[in-house]
Amino acid sequence: MLTLALAAALPVHAADEAPPVERLQVTDPYLEMRTGPGRGYPIHHVAARAEWVEIQLRYTDWYKVRTENGKEGWVHRRQLVSTLTEAGVARSFRDIAFDDFLQRRAEFGAAWGHFKSEPMLKFWAGYKLSEAIGIEATLGQVQGVFSGTNFWHVNLQLEPFSDQRISPFFAAGVGNFRNIPNLSLVAATPTDAKLANASIGVRYYLTERFVLRADYSIYTAFLNDVRSGEYRALTGGLSFFF
Repeated sequence: MLTLALAAALPVHAADEAPPVERLQVTDPYLEMRTGPGRGYPIHHVAARAEWVEIQLRYTDWYKVRTENGKEGWVHRRQLVSTLTEAGVARSFRDIAFDDFLQRRAEFGAAWGHFKSEPMLKFWAGYKLSEAIGIEATLGQVQGVFSGTNFWHVNLQLEPFSDQRISPFFAAGVGNFRNIPNLSLVAATPTDAKLANASIGVRYYLTERFVLRADYSIYTAFLNDVRSGEYRALTGGLSFFF
């Protein structure tokens, strides 16, 4: 008798654990459903406006849906952005790569470019305080014809559209600038100065971990109480998140 009671209870428990089905209403004139998760698969059914579909699976940017009359097919994320939930509000379909990226906080990267027309290499490490605000520490080296320059700075960074694949950012910070002349120069002395910088750049998210990045920076070195030097730099590189 006890065994029968347990057997009867198990299906009820399993049903209670089943995830809720998400239903969406089509608001575009139609929704194209393909036989597989890719544009190379043929369209085999079209869901009309005001029809309801259920989301069953997700594979990268493709979602498997089921209509009320039992038709199943794959729909790209872009076709679902205008659908409505049962509460009558738009359903958010952020790129899966961004969903994964926005859960990560630490970043490390390297870039190559030009600092006042001379070759420049820099490395940076950053930490996101929120989706739009982060802090970043940078080490750079410039190998010029007549001198070498090392610098570091810490920036506060603002990225207002971090959930977009192409995302601009702005940064400003302070640090230190050190210029070391070549030994062949007569009477040349090293320069050690405080540094301020401002940058504007753009990120292009490749995957949930890797990002291409380009930025343009203006550096101001305060050489003494009455003199400062201004330098411009353009770099491009790659960063990853962990």
